[in-house]
Amino acid sequence: MSDTLTVQDVWKAFMETDRRMKETDQRMKETDQRLQESDRQFQETKRFLREMFAETDRRMKETDRKLDRLGGRLGEFVEGLVAPACKNLFAQWGIPVHQVSRRVEADQPGGRHMEIDLFVVNTDAVALVEVKSKLSVEDVREHLERLAEFKAFFPRYADCRAYGAVAAMVIDENVRRFAIHQGLFVIEQAGETLRMANEADFVPRCW
Repeated sequence: MSDTLTVQDVWKAFMETDRRMKETDQRMKETDQRLQESDRQFQETKRFLREMFAETDRRMKETDRKLDRLGGRLGEFVEGLVAPACKNLFAQWGIPVHQVSRRVEADQPGGRHMEIDLFVVNTDAVALVEVKSKLSVEDVREHLERLAEFKAFFPRYADCRAYGAVAAMVIDENVRRFAIHQGLFVIEQAGETLRMANEADFVPRCW
Protein backbone atom coordinates (compact mmCIF):
# COMPACT_ATOMS: atom_id res chain seq x y z
CA MET A 1 0.00 0.00 0.00
CA SER A 2 1.33 3.46 -0.91
CA ASP A 3 1.76 6.08 1.89
CA THR A 4 1.60 8.91 -0.60
CA LEU A 5 -1.22 11.42 0.13
CA THR A 6 -3.28 12.44 -2.78
CA VAL A 7 -5.26 15.62 -3.22
CA GLN A 8 -8.38 13.57 -2.69
CA ASP A 9 -7.06 12.27 0.64
CA VAL A 10 -6.26 15.78 1.81
CA TRP A 11 -9.67 17.01 0.72
CA LYS A 12 -11.43 14.20 2.50
CA ALA A 13 -9.46 14.92 5.67
CA PHE A 14 -10.27 18.59 5.40
CA MET A 15 -13.98 17.86 4.89
CA GLU A 16 -14.00 15.49 7.88
CA THR A 17 -12.28 18.10 10.07
CA ASP A 18 -14.73 20.75 8.91
CA ARG A 19 -17.66 18.44 9.66
CA ARG A 20 -16.35 17.73 13.14
CA MET A 21 -15.78 21.43 13.79
CA LYS A 22 -19.32 22.19 12.69
CA GLU A 23 -20.64 19.43 14.94
CA THR A 24 -18.58 20.77 17.83
CA ASP A 25 -19.82 24.28 17.14
CA GLN A 26 -23.41 23.02 17.03
CA ARG A 27 -22.94 21.17 20.29
CA MET A 28 -21.44 24.27 21.89
CA LYS A 29 -24.43 26.31 20.71
CA GLU A 30 -26.82 23.66 22.08
CA THR A 31 -24.88 23.63 25.36
CA ASP A 32 -25.02 27.43 25.52
CA GLN A 33 -28.77 27.33 24.86
CA ARG A 34 -29.21 24.76 27.60
CA LEU A 35 -27.15 26.87 29.97
CA GLN A 36 -29.22 29.92 29.12
CA GLU A 37 -32.40 27.90 29.62
CA SER A 38 -31.05 26.58 32.93
CA ASP A 39 -30.16 30.12 33.99
CA ARG A 40 -33.65 31.30 33.02
CA GLN A 41 -35.23 28.48 34.99
CA PHE A 42 -32.88 29.22 37.90
CA GLN A 43 -33.86 32.90 37.86
CA GLU A 44 -37.53 31.94 37.69
CA THR A 45 -37.03 29.57 40.60
CA LYS A 46 -35.29 32.32 42.59
CA ARG A 47 -38.12 34.74 41.82
CA PHE A 48 -40.71 32.13 42.76
CA LEU A 49 -38.93 31.36 46.04
CA ARG A 50 -38.60 35.06 46.88
CA GLU A 51 -42.31 35.57 46.23
CA MET A 52 -43.19 32.43 48.19
CA PHE A 53 -41.04 33.46 51.18
CA ALA A 54 -42.44 37.00 51.05
CA GLU A 55 -46.00 35.63 51.06
CA THR A 56 -45.15 33.20 53.87
CA ASP A 57 -43.62 36.03 55.91
CA ARG A 58 -46.71 38.18 55.31
CA ARG A 59 -49.01 35.38 56.41
CA MET A 60 -46.90 34.67 59.50
CA LYS A 61 -47.01 38.33 60.51
CA GLU A 62 -50.77 38.36 59.99
CA THR A 63 -51.06 35.19 62.08
CA ASP A 64 -48.94 36.79 64.82
CA ARG A 65 -51.25 39.82 64.83
CA LYS A 66 -54.31 37.59 65.10
CA LEU A 67 -52.71 35.58 67.91
CA ASP A 68 -51.82 38.79 69.74
CA ARG A 69 -55.44 39.94 69.47
CA LEU A 70 -56.68 36.52 70.54
CA GLY A 71 -54.19 36.41 73.41
CA GLY A 72 -55.40 39.78 74.63
CA ARG A 73 -59.03 38.71 74.49
CA LEU A 74 -58.24 35.39 76.15
CA GLY A 75 -56.35 37.22 78.90
CA GLU A 76 -59.34 39.49 79.49
CA PHE A 77 -61.61 36.43 79.58
CA VAL A 78 -59.43 34.72 82.23
CA GLU A 79 -59.29 37.94 84.26
CA GLY A 80 -63.09 38.02 84.14
CA LEU A 81 -63.16 34.53 85.65
CA VAL A 82 -60.53 35.13 88.31
CA ALA A 83 -61.64 38.56 89.54
CA PRO A 84 -64.96 37.50 91.16
CA ALA A 85 -63.30 34.44 92.71
CA CYS A 86 -60.61 36.47 94.50
CA LYS A 87 -62.85 37.45 97.41
CA ASN A 88 -63.48 33.88 98.54
CA LEU A 89 -60.03 32.57 97.61
CA PHE A 90 -58.12 35.13 99.66
CA ALA A 91 -60.66 35.07 102.51
CA GLN A 92 -59.81 31.37 102.95
CA TRP A 93 -56.28 32.53 103.83
CA GLY A 94 -57.38 35.16 106.30
CA ILE A 95 -57.08 38.03 103.84
CA PRO A 96 -60.45 39.80 103.60
CA VAL A 97 -61.10 41.53 100.30
CA HIS A 98 -62.81 44.91 100.09
CA GLN A 99 -62.20 45.65 96.44
CA VAL A 100 -60.87 43.95 93.29
CA SER A 101 -59.77 46.24 90.48
CA ARG A 102 -58.71 45.22 86.97
CA ARG A 103 -55.81 46.70 85.01
CA VAL A 104 -54.45 49.13 87.59
CA GLU A 105 -51.59 51.22 86.17
CA ALA A 106 -48.96 53.66 87.41
CA ASP A 107 -46.00 55.55 85.93
CA GLN A 108 -42.63 56.67 87.23
CA PRO A 109 -40.21 59.27 85.87
CA GLY A 110 -38.02 58.01 83.07
CA GLY A 111 -40.86 56.32 81.24
CA ARG A 112 -41.17 53.47 83.75
CA HIS A 113 -44.59 51.84 83.78
CA MET A 114 -46.38 49.20 85.85
CA GLU A 115 -49.64 47.42 85.15
CA ILE A 116 -51.35 45.09 87.60
CA ASP A 117 -53.87 42.66 86.10
CA LEU A 118 -55.95 42.27 89.28
CA PHE A 119 -55.44 44.49 92.32
CA VAL A 120 -56.97 43.07 95.50
CA VAL A 121 -57.31 45.54 98.39
CA ASN A 122 -58.43 45.71 102.01
CA THR A 123 -57.57 48.18 104.78
CA ASP A 124 -54.08 46.89 105.57
CA ALA A 125 -53.15 44.46 102.84
CA VAL A 126 -53.04 44.26 99.06
CA ALA A 127 -52.48 41.42 96.63
CA LEU A 128 -51.12 41.75 93.10
CA VAL A 129 -52.50 39.02 90.85
CA GLU A 130 -50.83 38.31 87.50
CA VAL A 131 -53.24 36.53 85.16
CA LYS A 132 -52.27 34.40 82.16
CA SER A 133 -53.99 31.83 79.98
CA LYS A 134 -50.88 29.63 80.44
CA LEU A 135 -48.33 30.51 83.09
CA SER A 136 -44.57 30.24 82.49
CA VAL A 137 -41.56 30.49 84.77
CA GLU A 138 -40.65 33.75 83.05
CA ASP A 139 -44.11 35.15 83.87
CA VAL A 140 -43.45 34.32 87.55
CA ARG A 141 -40.04 36.02 87.48
CA GLU A 142 -41.51 39.15 85.91
CA HIS A 143 -44.21 39.26 88.58
CA LEU A 144 -41.60 38.97 91.32
CA GLU A 145 -39.84 42.01 89.83
CA ARG A 146 -43.17 43.82 89.73
CA LEU A 147 -43.76 43.06 93.41
CA ALA A 148 -40.30 44.30 94.35
CA GLU A 149 -41.06 47.68 92.74
CA PHE A 150 -44.73 47.89 93.69
CA LYS A 151 -44.46 50.35 96.62
CA ALA A 152 -42.24 52.69 94.63
CA PHE A 153 -45.01 52.93 92.03
CA PHE A 154 -47.85 52.98 94.59
CA PRO A 155 -46.50 54.84 97.68
CA ARG A 156 -49.99 55.23 99.15
CA TYR A 157 -49.79 51.49 100.01
CA ALA A 158 -46.35 51.77 101.60
CA ASP A 159 -47.68 50.69 105.03
CA CYS A 160 -49.73 47.78 103.68
CA ARG A 161 -48.72 44.16 103.53
CA ALA A 162 -48.31 43.27 99.85
CA TYR A 163 -48.82 39.71 98.64
CA GLY A 164 -48.25 38.21 95.23
CA ALA A 165 -50.40 35.78 93.31
CA VAL A 166 -50.42 34.23 89.87
CA ALA A 167 -53.48 32.80 88.14
CA ALA A 168 -53.87 30.80 84.94
CA MET A 169 -56.05 28.24 83.27
CA VAL A 170 -53.01 26.09 82.47
CA ILE A 171 -50.07 25.75 84.89
CA ASP A 172 -47.39 23.09 84.47
CA GLU A 173 -46.28 21.34 87.65
CA ASN A 174 -42.74 22.77 87.56
CA VAL A 175 -44.11 26.30 87.17
CA ARG A 176 -46.57 25.74 90.03
CA ARG A 177 -43.78 24.53 92.34
CA PHE A 178 -41.53 27.45 91.37
CA ALA A 179 -44.21 30.05 92.06
CA ILE A 180 -45.14 28.54 95.43
CA HIS A 181 -41.46 28.25 96.39
CA GLN A 182 -41.14 32.00 95.71
CA GLY A 183 -43.93 32.69 98.21
CA LEU A 184 -46.72 33.37 95.72
CA PHE A 185 -50.32 32.29 95.90
CA VAL A 186 -51.22 30.15 92.87
CA ILE A 187 -54.77 30.25 91.55
CA GLU A 188 -55.61 27.44 89.14
CA GLN A 189 -58.56 25.83 87.48
CA ALA A 190 -60.11 22.82 89.20
CA GLY A 191 -62.91 21.45 87.09
CA GLU A 192 -65.44 24.25 86.66
CA THR A 193 -64.13 26.30 89.59
CA LEU A 194 -60.92 28.01 90.70
CA ARG A 195 -58.84 27.11 93.73
CA MET A 196 -55.64 27.99 95.53
CA ALA A 197 -53.01 25.35 94.71
CA ASN A 198 -51.04 26.17 97.88
CA GLU A 199 -50.93 23.61 100.72
CA ALA A 200 -52.40 24.44 104.13
CA ASP A 201 -48.96 25.00 105.67
CA PHE A 202 -47.94 27.52 102.98
CA VAL A 203 -46.53 30.80 104.30
CA PRO A 204 -46.96 33.62 101.76
CA ARG A 205 -44.14 36.04 101.19
CA CYS A 206 -44.89 39.60 102.17
CA TRP A 207 -43.41 42.61 100.35
